[in-house]
Amino acid sequence: MSDGRAVRDERTLRAEGLFNGRDLGGLPLRTGGTTPSGRVFRSEGVDRLAPAGWDALRDAGIRTVVDLRAPSERSKDTGVRPEWLTTVVVDHDGLDDAPSFWQAYWDTGLVGTPLYYGPHLRELPERTGAALQAIARAEPGGVLFHCAGGRDRTGIVALALLALADVEPEAVVEDYLVTIDNAPALLASIGVPSNEGRIDDLCAQHGTTVEGAFREAVAGFEVDRFVERSGLDASDLEALRTFRARVT
Repeated sequence: MSDGRAVRDERTLRAEGLFNGRDLGGLPLRTGGTTPSGRVFRSEGVDRLAPAGWDALRDAGIRTVVDLRAPSERSKDTGVRPEWLTTVVVDHDGLDDAPSFWQAYWDTGLVGTPLYYGPHLRELPERTGAALQAIARAEPGGVLFHCAGGRDRTGIVALALLALADVEPEAVVEDYLVTIDNAPALLASIGVPSNEGRIDDLCAQHGTTVEGAFREAVAGFEVDRFVERSGLDASDLEALRTFRARVT
C-alpha cells in the first residue's frame, strides 16, 4: 500500500450508510504540517445512515451537519436525526437567486462536471461563503458538510476551504479524486447507473478531463478576491484557516 493510499484510508469516515465520507484532517499544508483531524468532514447526503452510522458520526466527534442541498432535495429527507446533532441548512446552488448563471450550465449539461466550479466561485461567491460561514460558526464539535453525492457542491466548498487553509494544491486535487473513486459504490448503493462516462465525454468535448477541469478550478481560484466578496469576516477566516482549532 502506498503512503497516499494509507493516508486516504485513515481519513475515511466509516459509518454504515456512507460511501463517500472522510475527515479533511491530515492534508499537507504549504507552510508545513497538516490540517487538524477530527474537526471538519465531508460526505454525500446523510439521509441513508443506519442507526450504527449515526453512532459512528457521534464517535467521530461530529455534532453539526451543514446541508448544502436545495429545498426540493431536502423535502424528501424525512428521516429522524439524533437529538445530539444540529443541522444547518445552506442552499449552495441558489437556483432561484441566479437563474442567468445556471441556465447556461443546464443547457449544455455541464452541471455535474467540474467545469462549472470555477465560474460558480467567481460569479456566486456568496453561496460558498454562506456554507463556509456555517462551518466556521457551528457549535463546538466536529462539522460535516454534504450535498447529495458529496461531489459537486461539496467539492466546491471543500476546494475553497482547503485553499483558505493553505493546503497543498496537489492534496486538494487528490481529495477530490477520492470522490471519483467512491462514486461507483455510492451509485450502486442506491441503484443508479454510473454516469461517469457522460461526465468524461462532456469534459473531453471541452478539451480536458475530469481531473484536468478540477485542477484548473484549483489553479484559478483567487483566494483574496473570493474573500472580499464572500461575506466572511475576520473571525470566520481565522476559524476556517485553523480548521476551528481556536473556536471553543
